[in-house]
Amino acid sequence: MQIGMVGLGRMGASMTDRLIQGGHHCVVNDRDAAAVRRLVATGAVSTSSLEALVVALAPPRAIWLMVPAAFVDEIIVSLLPLLDKGDIVIDGGNSYYHDDIRRANELKSKGIHYVDVGTSGGIAGLDRGYCLMIGGEEAIVRHLEPLFATLAPSAGTIMRTPGRDNAISSAEQGYLHCGSSGAGHFVKMVHNGIEYGVMAAYAEGLNILRSANVGKADQAKDAETTPLRQPELYQYNMNLPEIAEVWRRGSVIASWLLDLAATALVADSELTDFHGQVSDSGEGRWTIQAAIDEAVPVPVLSAALYSRFSSRGEDDFANRVLSAMRHEFGGHVEKAAEKPSTSNSK
Repeated sequence: MQIGMVGLGRMGASMTDRLIQGGHHCVVNDRDAAAVRRLVATGAVSTSSLEALVVALAPPRAIWLMVPAAFVDEIIVSLLPLLDKGDIVIDGGNSYYHDDIRRANELKSKGIHYVDVGTSGGIAGLDRGYCLMIGGEEAIVRHLEPLFATLAPSAGTIMRTPGRDNAISSAEQGYLHCGSSGAGHFVKMVHNGIEYGVMAAYAEGLNILRSANVGKADQAKDAETTPLRQPELYQYNMNLPEIAEVWRRGSVIASWLLDLAATALVADSELTDFHGQVSDSGEGRWTIQAAIDEAVPVPVLSAALYSRFSSRGEDDFANRVLSAMRHEFGGHVEKAAEKPSTSNSK
């Protein structure tokens, strides 16, 4: 199948590679000339502009945008005068589903179809395949199915869920038409909200283990410090890489995210190349907003999102207010922020 790919970043380039390997004809466009050249070497057709990309595709065209959400509308505006009725625009990034509904309605009035595809798999997707959550018109999604089937992991060696009937569904192959416009990105939004919570749980648990030797450190004795009452209970030097490894094997908390954590800990058990300022690209916020609108309690997902804000120092002023109030009512003086080392690297 012929497809135009706009955006050849970390995921867009790998997705294009996977499509080419699957026998699809890919016409590509990106501002990064080096990324374009690399894909041309693997069989892609290069274009220097959106106009050239549209000309290189046979109607009805399918153009897949793999760009940051902030640029999707801008590209669609540029594409719109170049497209014909029946053409299809696919947004595979992390757009807000509200925008999908708006875009689908705007393009429909011009006879152009819009499909939103929540794409999960990260940089490992080239080899592992991508989990695809799709929103849009059923007939158009069905028309694009050869692309989705190639990008998805396929059923592979994953054991079937007990109780499923004999028919292998697309979900078991790694892609699903979730509903009308916006449904794909809605499902991906919640997926990423869950991801925040799961990642935070691993991070917090590993941090407890890392500090399990706090009883060996010199304990401060002053009016500003709660004493550790039983330091003899915290005398363990935990080997985090090995703990993560044993959890990967037969544990109920085994997962791909744990696999990735284990890999990082083997490379450097103190993770010294990271500063701990964790970004959020929007989906966690949108998940919480949907939960509020639906009156659905999500305390874990909310806490995980707020933890990311804190990691970037967004609570710095609030903490200064706390210190100021303690000083005003009790004369409490701030202590130095240094914390005794609890490294377990052995």
